[in-house]
Amino acid sequence: MSIDFESMRARTPGAPAVILLSGGLDSATVLAIAKQLDYTPYALSFRYGQRHSSELDAAVRVAKTLGAVRHEIIDLDLRRFVGGSALTDDAYAIPTSAGAKDEIPITYVPARNTIMLSVALGWAEALGGLDIFFGANAVDYSGYPDCRPEYVQSFEATANLATKAGVESRQAATRFRVHAPIISLSKAEIIQVGMRLGVDFSMTVSCYQANSKGEACGCCESCRLRQEGFVSAEVADSTHYATS
Repeated sequence: MSIDFESMRARTPGAPAVILLSGGLDSATVLAIAKQLDYTPYALSFRYGQRHSSELDAAVRVAKTLGAVRHEIIDLDLRRFVGGSALTDDAYAIPTSAGAKDEIPITYVPARNTIMLSVALGWAEALGGLDIFFGANAVDYSGYPDCRPEYVQSFEATANLATKAGVESRQAATRFRVHAPIISLSKAEIIQVGMRLGVDFSMTVSCYQANSKGEACGCCESCRLRQEGFVSAEVADSTHYATS
């Protein structure tokens, strides 16, 4: 396990950074990393038509507990675009097992990361910040096209082409950076990093179909990966599971 913290450290101590925060295990760890790297964190979440609001309730808890100076929840109803994802269309069943390695999972939401990163970019530029963090992971979720390292690099290039701050920049020190610090880590490694940074994973929600109390189903693909991560990390699973 290796994270090159120094390459992501705030170029100016206390510089603002926008962190995409879903309320899950991964994004909570990324928020903690941004704090550790001396950023002033601004958390950004989306009510995009996902099956439940429990993850947003979790995002509120995480943002407050981990010290985000501001937390915005944006309403963006992707359910209006019917079809394409089990997370935004109830006609699709939530998968309970891993799909084929060469197939994009039905839980992929069309262009979701691009949409969210674009909003994050707008907020970062408005804040006078040059850094965005998000919890892309290419190990456990290798089927998602918008979680690959080349995607992160491509969006960073777009950020510097499509903004006033990027166009006016004359040196690397004043260009936008898109950070995906956990992109090459296993779930167990993410948990270990989060534990070292004091993340209380009991307040996070990763389940695709959690109930109104934020209790996990324990059987969807996201729950399975989370469970395996705690076992591999040799850390007690603090997830709240539904009893029936």
